[in-house]
Amino acid sequence: MTHPATRRPRPFARRRAFQLSVGVLTIGLIAAACGGDDNGGATAGDGQSGTLRIAMFTANDAIDDPRVQSFNEEYPDIKIEFVPINGTDWEDYFSKILTEVAAGNPPDLINVATEGTQLFAGQGLAQPLDEFVQRDAEELEEYFADVHPALVEAMMYEGSLYQLPDDFNAANMYLNASLVEEAGLQMPAPDWDVDEFEHYAREIKGATGKYGYGWTNRLWGSWMPWIFVNDGNLFTEERAPGGEWLWDRFYADDPAAENRGGGWRWEQPTANSPEVVEALEFMMRLRDDDLTPAVEIGGGGLLEGLFASDELGMTPAGGFWAGGLAEAGLEPDDFDVQLFPAWQSQRHQFGTAGFAIAADTANPEAAWAWMKHTAKREVMELRPEFEGNVTTPVRRSMVTDERYASTGPSNSAIFYATLDDHPDTAPIPAPPVANPMTEAFVRWTQQAMNGEKTPQEAMDSLQLELEQIVADYGDQY
Repeated sequence: MTHPATRRPRPFARRRAFQLSVGVLTIGLIAAACGGDDNGGATAGDGQSGTLRIAMFTANDAIDDPRVQSFNEEYPDIKIEFVPINGTDWEDYFSKILTEVAAGNPPDLINVATEGTQLFAGQGLAQPLDEFVQRDAEELEEYFADVHPALVEAMMYEGSLYQLPDDFNAANMYLNASLVEEAGLQMPAPDWDVDEFEHYAREIKGATGKYGYGWTNRLWGSWMPWIFVNDGNLFTEERAPGGEWLWDRFYADDPAAENRGGGWRWEQPTANSPEVVEALEFMMRLRDDDLTPAVEIGGGGLLEGLFASDELGMTPAGGFWAGGLAEAGLEPDDFDVQLFPAWQSQRHQFGTAGFAIAADTANPEAAWAWMKHTAKREVMELRPEFEGNVTTPVRRSMVTDERYASTGPSNSAIFYATLDDHPDTAPIPAPPVANPMTEAFVRWTQQAMNGEKTPQEAMDSLQLELEQIVADYGDQY
C-alpha cells in the first residue's frame, strides 16, 4: 500500500479539485470540499458567517474550549464545530485526517504539529497565509514580537507561512529530585555534558537501584535529542530561499531572526552517519548496563508512571510534562528540568503546533479570523491546555514563574531559554515524507533496541528505506 505521505506535492490552487490516492483507493474530484453549509461569499471584516469545522487531536486538545465563546462574541454568525480525531501520536492523527480528506470530508481548519506542516503544505492541502499576514500586518505585530522566530520559521514551507504557532515543546531533561538527592547529586548546571549525564545515570542506579534514564521510541523527544547534540540528523538540513517579506516586516531588529529563510528543507537521508549511529550506540550501552527500562513505542505513559513513583531518575520531555506530573500527584519541588546535556554541541530540538487552513475551504476569511483571534494573548490565556501546563505557550510573555508556581518545575524559565539562549535550536526533521519517515525510524530503532540489529545495521537499513521513500515521493521541494 502506498503511504498517504508518499504522494507528490502539488501546486496550491484555492478550491481546486484534486485527486488523492490512498493505497488502492482512488478518490475522484473533490469540489467545494468544506464543512460550511451557508458560508459562501464571506469577505474580510464584519458580516462573516458560516460554519467552520476544525480537526482537533483529542489526545492533546480540549474539545470544550472557551476560545469558542470568545470568538463568537466577536463573530456571532460563525459557528465553530470541532471534529475530534483520536490518534496514538501525531502521525496516526495525520493519517486519519488524510483519510477524511480522501473520503471527501475535509475540515476547514486542522490543528497541525511540526510533524505535519510540510506534509500538508507539500501536498497542497493547506493554504499559505502570506496574503492574509501582509494584509493584516499591523494587527499581528504584537503577536510576532512575542514569538521566537525559530517557531515561526518551523511553520514555513518554500518561502510561505502556513501556520501561526500557538504552542511548542523543546526537548529538555527532567530530573527526579528525590532520586538525585538520594544519589548525593545536585541539580546539574545548564552547561553539563554527556559524560556528566552518564555519571548521573550510573550514580542514581548505584545508590537507589532505580533506573537512571528512560525514553520513548518515537520521533520527538525519543533518542532524537541525542542525535541533535551529537551534531547529527536523519536528513541534510538546508533553508529554503524566501521569507524576507516576513522577517523584514516583523523581525527586522531581532538578532535571532538573522539568516533565517523560507522554511527548512530536509532532502537527503543521513540516517547512517557516524553521529547518528554513535547516538544509538550510546542508547544501547545505557540499556545493556540496565540503566534504562524497556523502551516502549508511543506516548510515554510508562515513563510518566515510573518517574512519578520514584522509579526513574531522568527523561527527555517538554513543558507539557509539568502538567502531566502534577496530574500524577507530584508536587512542584518533586522534580526539576534542565537543558539537554552538551555533546559535540548543545543544539536542541523542538516541535510546535498551530492551525492550518485547508486548501479547499469555502470560507478562508472566516478560518483566518479564527486563527487571528486565537493568536491574541488574552484568547491564548483561555486555552485549557495552558491553564494545566500540559503544553508550552509560544508567547514568551506567557512562560512565567507564576504560570508554573502550582505545578513546577522551579526552573521553568529553561523552556523559553532553550530558544533564546540557543538560537540554533531547530525543529525535529519533518519533511513532506514525515509520516513514512517516522514509521521507519521507530521500527528500525526498535529492532536495534530488541537486539535484532546492531545500531550500524539498523541505521544502514533505515538509510536505505528513507532513500526509497524519498525516491518514491519525488521532489519534495
